[in-house]
Amino acid sequence: MTNLPLREQLAELIRAGLERAQAAGDLPAFDIPDVPVAPSRHANHGDYGSPVCLGLARVLRRAPLHIAETVAPHVPESEMIAEVTVAPPGFINVALDQGWMARQASVILAAGETWGNVAAGASTRVQVEFVSANPTGPITVGSARNAVIGDALASVLEAGGYEVAREYYVNDAGAKVRSFGGSILSRYADCFGASIPFPEKGYPGDYVTTLAERLAESAGRRYLDIDRDQAVREVAYWGMARVLEQIEDDLAHLHIHFDTWRHEKDFYAEGLFDEMLDKLRAGGYVTEYDGATWFQHPDLEKDAVLIRSAEVVPDPEGRPTYLASDVCYLWDKLIQRAFDRAIYVWGADHHGDVPRVQAAAQAVGVDPDRLIFVLYQMVTLMRGGEEVRMSKSSGDFVTLRELIDEVGPDPIRFMMLTRTMDVTLDFDLDLAVEQSDRNPVYYVQYAHTRIAGVLRKAAEEGFDPQTDGDPALLTHPTELDLIRKMLALPEIIDVAARNLAPHHLTTYATELAAQFHAFYRDCRIVDAAAPELTRARLLLARAAKSVLARVLHLIGVDAPERM
Repeated sequence: MTNLPLREQLAELIRAGLERAQAAGDLPAFDIPDVPVAPSRHANHGDYGSPVCLGLARVLRRAPLHIAETVAPHVPESEMIAEVTVAPPGFINVALDQGWMARQASVILAAGETWGNVAAGASTRVQVEFVSANPTGPITVGSARNAVIGDALASVLEAGGYEVAREYYVNDAGAKVRSFGGSILSRYADCFGASIPFPEKGYPGDYVTTLAERLAESAGRRYLDIDRDQAVREVAYWGMARVLEQIEDDLAHLHIHFDTWRHEKDFYAEGLFDEMLDKLRAGGYVTEYDGATWFQHPDLEKDAVLIRSAEVVPDPEGRPTYLASDVCYLWDKLIQRAFDRAIYVWGADHHGDVPRVQAAAQAVGVDPDRLIFVLYQMVTLMRGGEEVRMSKSSGDFVTLRELIDEVGPDPIRFMMLTRTMDVTLDFDLDLAVEQSDRNPVYYVQYAHTRIAGVLRKAAEEGFDPQTDGDPALLTHPTELDLIRKMLALPEIIDVAARNLAPHHLTTYATELAAQFHAFYRDCRIVDAAAPELTRARLLLARAAKSVLARVLHLIGVDAPERM
């Protein structure tokens, strides 16, 4: 089920009013622009307003207030509209019909988990690639925001009508692979009293020693007795396989699962890299100097390395750069697998890579606009008001699993979405486990459990909570305010999907929870002396519970029955 956002329905009615005014001769012929509609800031201006007439003043050479007064009587009647009014300097305001609003409680409840779905995507095939942390160590808190943003974004795009595939891109080619393999091999040799130098840019974390001990136990001395390069390569891929198993398990504990795990090394094994390099050469985008192969493009300020010099990186497998693989990957996504859009969720520290990948897309004949980059700022982990520092390269870091074990997946998922992506997020470990209204996820989940408690109480007092009451009895201002807030979900999903901004979900969830708490405060839901009103309010409570669960599930957070 898809739901046209309410403001789009109202925009269509106002547009029809403009067309009718033209047909009646009250307005001259002109191309009608898009009709913007937004919630009114003041209650005496109705529920929604449109400034479309302000923009028409120059076109029609009339005062915007006069244009609005001309159009308002032509807006078609609708069961959802109680009144259309005009306000200076030329707004068309719409008040929703209270009876219609009350009836929407039943509509929302019937829609269940489909409430809020819209058709913004029109079945556009979208791939969302996120997390994609190098498989050279445990996934850390530094990747947690990436994981949550990517998964919530995929969910909101699905609700927006897009066909979505979630993908983890495994960087298992290049120089870091050799460094990782060499790190494990060095610690592995220690297990047998042998000595293999630790790589200059190796991985010193305790997890490397643990992997080495596991390898020694399962393989014995085998890797001390074979060619060193072969040993490094085999050990690296063995280690990455173990790390990926742990990453997949950690992400599953965060309620994240991928449709596809795409491996970088396959681009080289399948010959795609050679194909892309030939394409770039044929287009005149490749040059050679300083012993390296470079990508040159007029949109770039300087050339970018595709293949490093043999003097810099002796191992041939380590010479191709990330850009070399990125060219293959974009072709793989958009041409070979024919996605309409490819969304990359990257940390803001990768912003310099964006123009290079866009230029590479153009160079191989792919429309750069089909590549969409979602950049987010980093997370600062806080405890007791002080920053908890982490660094995978030094071995001093906090893993995602440690964070999940300490605070649980729900606070991580909710709190990682409470800020826009363009600002650094402070994750307060103390707040995440606090059971109070200060904890945003607790506040929202408590609203859901409060409704569950009301329904249990109603059953104990002889009411069947599943029996629908008469929504016409829902006339209290806070009842109607709660319905208004529930009616806004399709609009929230539409905005979040179109703008790739899943943080709107947590804002909405908090506002919806607050609106239910106000209803609970102002209206006695279960009242044996007023059975019909009780049934109507139970209907409203069930609808609110359904919408709260819906938005929590979009965020990836549980909607508990008890806390």
